[in-house]
Amino acid sequence: MNFGGNEVVYDYNESAIIILPVPYDETSTWMKGADKGPDAILEASVNLEWYDVETSSEAYLKGIHTVDPVLEKETPESLVNAVYDRTLSLIADNKFPVIIGGNHTVPIGAIRAFSESFNDLTVLQLDAHTDLRPEYEGSEFNHACAMARAREFAPIVQVGIRSMSRDEIPYVEKDRIFYSHELYYHKALYGKAIDKLTKNVYITIDLDVFDPSIMPSTGTPEPGGPDYFELMHFLRDVIRKRNVVGFDVVELCPSKTNKSPDFIAAKIIYQLLSYRFAM
Repeated sequence: MNFGGNEVVYDYNESAIIILPVPYDETSTWMKGADKGPDAILEASVNLEWYDVETSSEAYLKGIHTVDPVLEKETPESLVNAVYDRTLSLIADNKFPVIIGGNHTVPIGAIRAFSESFNDLTVLQLDAHTDLRPEYEGSEFNHACAMARAREFAPIVQVGIRSMSRDEIPYVEKDRIFYSHELYYHKALYGKAIDKLTKNVYITIDLDVFDPSIMPSTGTPEPGGPDYFELMHFLRDVIRKRNVVGFDVVELCPSKTNKSPDFIAAKIIYQLLSYRFAM
């Protein structure tokens, strides 16, 4: 299924925006189901309105094409390498890649590809968890290690954090992490986070960054996160002030009885595209 279904049909060559699904969940450590996230997002996306009222734009006119998913599951390392290869190919074709997961292992390969393709790159992580463990449950590519691997390729800025292990404390850069409890009282810290970003930015969004009251369908929900407009308007400002070269949305664990989070995830993707490609 293409993002947007039959209403948004563009072939690869005429599309500026490429959706890359990666239904991977092999390294998740609590609730399983993130491998079903990409299909749930694509299914929900057919219900989006393509005129965006906030930007008065229709980003889909830039062309949105969904390519075949990455299905590699033999090892976490092989998955990371497969995502790296596919993302590098999209960048070489001058596309704007949007990776949809799958759990947070998925973006590691994409971040490596972007770091090799863009100078002066920073990774902006929106997440409830630091994900800075050097290794977890026997793997350096566990979803709990995603940002430990990412920072090997580019500097990171972490926003929305409210859960971490004591073992991760030595790996935290205190001037580059913005905790949710501090952001709640001091909104100006969002601007401080932007100040830490370099010219080019890759955004990785773990959906558990949002408060579970609006985004319960994640593998590791954590109370105390920001609401939709607070976080999206922060990202709007990031896109206005920096060159966002791509992004991912990961960790949707769809529910059979509550489809709202699926639609919210699809809306987040299209809203970001509207900010990035406002016409």
